[in-house]
Amino acid sequence: MGIKSFQGARKQQQNTTEVNAFKVSDFMSRNLITFKPEQSVDEVIQSLIKNKISGGPVVNANNELVGIISEGDCLKDISESRYHNLPMEQHTVETRMAKNVETIDGNMNVFDAANKFLESRIRRFPIVENGKLVGQISQKDILKAALDLKGQNWK
Repeated sequence: MGIKSFQGARKQQQNTTEVNAFKVSDFMSRNLITFKPEQSVDEVIQSLIKNKISGGPVVNANNELVGIISEGDCLKDISESRYHNLPMEQHTVETRMAKNVETIDGNMNVFDAANKFLESRIRRFPIVENGKLVGQISQKDILKAALDLKGQNWK
């Protein structure tokens, strides 16, 4: 009589790297430094330097996103003020911020967000839920996510 091999019933393997498992909301920053439209650009510059950040969302009194201000926006203000020999104190965030802000969904896959960064050449995307700012994801957050995911799933 020959030897029979018995493996038993095979279990359906679950893929641990499901597409929905790695959401932007899992890797986004929630404790944000935000700015108000009525703040001076000088205050923003000081905050950017102090907190070692390159920009941040601008919100109104209801925590609704109204724009984003970046180092580049501040540089433009400095350059124009110096060129025209005008004081910077009178310039507010509202006059310098980018008002048409592109946001992304917190439920978006991290890899799709990475592609969106590459296509748009934007450094940060705010995440808004029910009209309120809830977080922000940056290119650095995506890189951190990739390292975390590499340690868990890639060989």
